[in-house]
Amino acid sequence: MTASNCSSCSDKTCSSQTKLPDESVEEFIRRQRLQSNLCQIKHIFFILSGKGGVGKSTVAANLALSLGMNGYRAGLLDIDLHGPSIPTILGMVDAKAETVNGLIKPVELTSMIKVMSIAFLLQGNDDAVIWRGPMKAGVIEQLIADVAWGPLDALVVDCPPGTGDEPLSIVQLIGKADGAIIVTTPQQVATTDVRRSINFCHRLDLPVLGVIENMSGFVCPHCSETTEIFSKGGGEAMAADMRVPFLGRIPIDPELMGAGDQGVPYVQRFSERPAAKAFSEAIKPLIGRMGDIAASQEEA
Repeated sequence: MTASNCSSCSDKTCSSQTKLPDESVEEFIRRQRLQSNLCQIKHIFFILSGKGGVGKSTVAANLALSLGMNGYRAGLLDIDLHGPSIPTILGMVDAKAETVNGLIKPVELTSMIKVMSIAFLLQGNDDAVIWRGPMKAGVIEQLIADVAWGPLDALVVDCPPGTGDEPLSIVQLIGKADGAIIVTTPQQVATTDVRRSINFCHRLDLPVLGVIENMSGFVCPHCSETTEIFSKGGGEAMAADMRVPFLGRIPIDPELMGAGDQGVPYVQRFSERPAAKAFSEAIKPLIGRMGDIAASQEEA
């Protein structure tokens, strides 16, 4: 798959080839730019959760890194406009995005993944984003249409918790994606809210690729014994009840918590730890959907 714009595309069935009767020239050009970017992204995966504090962004970051470490060209898009935590998790707090030829360059992390977050566009790290729905939808569109993503095997989208403006905007904007991975913790207070995220996906015809049970047991750094702090199996039981796949458990690991605070890529630095191995297992369904790396890159 080569980078191209809509005017040079040979797919005459694409709706972006023709201006719609009710859209202006500016709207038509913008729709073409959006579609041109999407056409270079082979697979799109949403990371969702109905509740905050379940470690969704940590899961999103480490899943994207795992894909990069497995040889895939991966991108990570943080659309949590009010609380972007991806830059902190990946040690990119001071990074700023550059604009070249009218397009925003995503920030690259050790050539493994391309990362984009609203935090890269703010003047200060403590700036508050105080926006209502329509403005948020416009910014989310910019993070797809105006970012020079280039050819990607996979784009992992870290959504804020809940089923509000941001998840709805990005799912409707992209139209057809591979699906969503739902993150929960074992407790009922989390799984009850996460059920709503699954129903959100069903309502939007977004496939649910599976549920990850995060913070499932504590791995002792001295003896490696696992203690069930938050109980165990709540996410797996909920997935079975909702008839969606269960992708596995990610245990609590002090190194994982510390890596996020220090901005160290956990799965890269601690690849032999139980949680890192659990991330590697969790991405197998994603890799299965993407097929062979060599074949993917020959098409690019």
